[in-house]
Amino acid sequence: MCFSAGASFGAGIVLSVIGVAAIKKVQHPSQIPFAALPLIFAVQQISEGILWLALPNPAYLMLQQIITYVFLFFAQIVWPLWVPLAILLLEKKEKRGKIQKIVAGIGMLLSGYLAYCLISFHVEAKIIEHHIFYQQDYPAVNLTYGLWFYIIATIVPAFISHIKRMWMLGVTILISYIISDIFYEQYVVSVWCFFASIISISVYAIMLEIKNSVKNETVYAAYAS
Repeated sequence: MCFSAGASFGAGIVLSVIGVAAIKKVQHPSQIPFAALPLIFAVQQISEGILWLALPNPAYLMLQQIITYVFLFFAQIVWPLWVPLAILLLEKKEKRGKIQKIVAGIGMLLSGYLAYCLISFHVEAKIIEHHIFYQQDYPAVNLTYGLWFYIIATIVPAFISHIKRMWMLGVTILISYIISDIFYEQYVVSVWCFFASIISISVYAIMLEIKNSVKNETVYAAYAS
């Protein structure tokens, strides 16, 4: 996270525990990608904790570069692809599923483009005023349109889903971005990822709802028969 290594490692540990709890609620393989969201965020936060420790020491230059790419890999390539696909796999409504597929396609294209940028252009992490700043020399078009496609891929699916509590995930992620952009404009990549990781705690609540709804459907089917 943008404040300290301790905050990143602490978030990583908490998210790991929540992720394991969410995985235990899985009743079908299609639920695994969604339930695994906190675990993936945990890996990302732990990687930034390592980066916090490595950046002040010139002897760890190679490690700095590797971990920078690891963090940005999750932030810019994994999330716009993983989130819409994970929610799509949970979708039971045909019409909503078609829209989810379109959004997932947008996420896939964006993920591929950002992967190209990450490989082709200079990126560097720096500690500036108690924050980690990720310098990314991407084309200006990425800054103009990339953000909107990123929001579509990572937030819109939560509002389309038929699952009742899923919209809460979308709202909280959107609010976290707005707060990050207003108060930490230069450090959005780091701060938004931290807030989003904490918000992914709601994944457990959503998995609990899914489990209960499946249980209720089973009871109803048994009663009806």
